[in-house]
Amino acid sequence: MAKQQALFVRPLNIVDQYDPAADVSLWCGDRLELLRQIPDGTAQLIVTSPPYNLGKEYEDRVALEDYLADQEDTIVECVRCLSDRGNICWQVGNYVDNGEVFPIDMLLYPIFKKLGLKMRNRIIWHFGHGLHAKKRFSGRYETIMWFSKTDDYVFNLDPIRVPQKYPGKKAFKGANKGQYTANPKGKNPSDIWDIPNVKSNHVEKTEHPCQFPVGLIERLVLSMSGEGDLVIDPYMGVGTTAIAAYRHQRRAAGADMMASYLEIAKERLELEANGQLRTRPMNKPTYEPDPHMGIVQNPFADAD
Repeated sequence: MAKQQALFVRPLNIVDQYDPAADVSLWCGDRLELLRQIPDGTAQLIVTSPPYNLGKEYEDRVALEDYLADQEDTIVECVRCLSDRGNICWQVGNYVDNGEVFPIDMLLYPIFKKLGLKMRNRIIWHFGHGLHAKKRFSGRYETIMWFSKTDDYVFNLDPIRVPQKYPGKKAFKGANKGQYTANPKGKNPSDIWDIPNVKSNHVEKTEHPCQFPVGLIERLVLSMSGEGDLVIDPYMGVGTTAIAAYRHQRRAAGADMMASYLEIAKERLELEANGQLRTRPMNKPTYEPDPHMGIVQNPFADAD
């Protein structure tokens, strides 16, 4: 008789309509239909990656001006939902037309400014895998535009600090001579994040072609919201934002047009609630030296 594995089980309340009391609200349909159900000023964090107008299975390719107008409709509703201390993180790449690159963050920036938001960082998400270009340098980064609604915004650095490069370094002169110069809690991760993207051999891979890694969203959730806060993703996909929010005792709401993606999101959330979802740790280094082989190995697919 096989030994039964003990599971870590947390309560998980998932609903298919917006419910402020639910752990996770997933709306199958247009993101505006969901956002319009959410009262003014009730969301602490909005984090998403909208379609890039590239003609993926979940989007129709349209004229660039129509795409930007569609994005503005979404951003206006998000700003309305956002609390005065809230944050918006809009993660985007490039739109490419006939070999010409159009940086989406530069095209969207005026929309956020017109609505009165203030940029706090333009975070560069660097990753090592992607398509190889022949007539330009291969793209290996995307950007996260972080805006706040006011100057009194939530930002907690301590939960996302990373190890110091020289943790034992001490001042050799001056009033602090002999004292440690590094913060014992770790250092600021800076605005360049080296986190592997979710490709075929990644431990988190699903059928979604442009999936977020959970660790990327965890940094945003932990630093820009608090326990019990509402985190919204208007383009939810397979639920990565909801997983990061639920993992850290936040509420989540999101929408997607693809019912199959939301079914995967529900499955992943159930695994998370049972302590079975395998994800890459938030601050795991991209490369680690192998002390036995004397070479560098890539722990890209490790879950430990």
